Amino acid sequence: MGTRPFGKVFWRWIVVVVVVVVVVVVVVVVVVVVVVFVVVVVVGVVVAVTIVVVVVVVVVVTVVVVVVVVVVVTVVV
Repeated sequence: MGTRPFGKVFWRWIVVVVVVVVVVVVVVVVVVVVVVFVVVVVVGVVVAVTIVVVVVVVVVVTVVVVVVVVVVVTVVV
């Protein structure tokens, strides 16, 4: 059994640690990007749905008001 020099083992550990750190950083960055993307999409969908609901409510209220005014005017006049 040959004895390995301490220097080689040390450098191998440094390489392993650097590779692990780089992999962890890349995974964290990818996860953060995916989460941000999902949040942006969800917020976008919520905003779009809110706009549609507001438009529908405004249209319905307008139609109801017009119908009521027409009925009242027709009945009174």
